[in-house]
Amino acid sequence: MSDCGSLGDCADSRIERLYEYLDGALSHQDLVEIKDHLDGCPQCAEEHDLECVIRSVVKRSCTEVAPSTLKASILDRISHLQTADH
Repeated sequence: MSDCGSLGDCADSRIERLYEYLDGALSHQDLVEIKDHLDGCPQCAEEHDLECVIRSVVKRSCTEVAPSTLKASILDRISHLQTADH
């Protein structure tokens, strides 16, 4: 496929399907269809590649550990807000 007609115009539907594709949340047949589409559509392939980079950066960022003082501060604030509500 060289256009995005099968996905309903490379806009919102493309992005939604791309996220589902990357999350592995599609049936085998849908995965094959999206893969075939990505192979033939440079615009969608570019979006796919960008999303892969973003996910990689976010994943690396999630390995950092917050300081224990931050955790204590957040818990204190939550406790204070809960007390104020009652």
